[in-house]
Amino acid sequence: MSGEDGMSPEGAAKPTLVERMRAQREVHANRPLWQRALFVVAGFTLLFAGIAMLVLPGPALAVIPVALAILSLEFAWAARALEHALEQAEKAKQTAKETSRFQRIVVIVASVLAIAAAIVASILWEIPIVPYT
Repeated sequence: MSGEDGMSPEGAAKPTLVERMRAQREVHANRPLWQRALFVVAGFTLLFAGIAMLVLPGPALAVIPVALAILSLEFAWAARALEHALEQAEKAKQTAKETSRFQRIVVIVASVLAIAAAIVASILWEIPIVPYT
């Protein structure tokens, strides 16, 4: 398949959100300068907050794409980053769909064992993470 029919060279369909953002960019270009500046300030504020949330508590993986969507109205680099992120998310979704039953069971067992190990460690080393009596 080629890029002419909306498919990328790897065969994954471009997310429709990308096309909507491109159309919105044209509308955004007609807004007053003060309004566009407000979008830029809000976008960078969210982007920096999202980056901080990578190491601090917070929904970084939700905030950063929103910030990139806002910034993509004004900056081509943000549009490219957002498009790349959406394509990677689509690939991850497809990969997750293609996992075998055995792989899912292994992940569940490993997760349960990791949680059990954390609980045992907190009890043995008297780490006050798990409330127990």
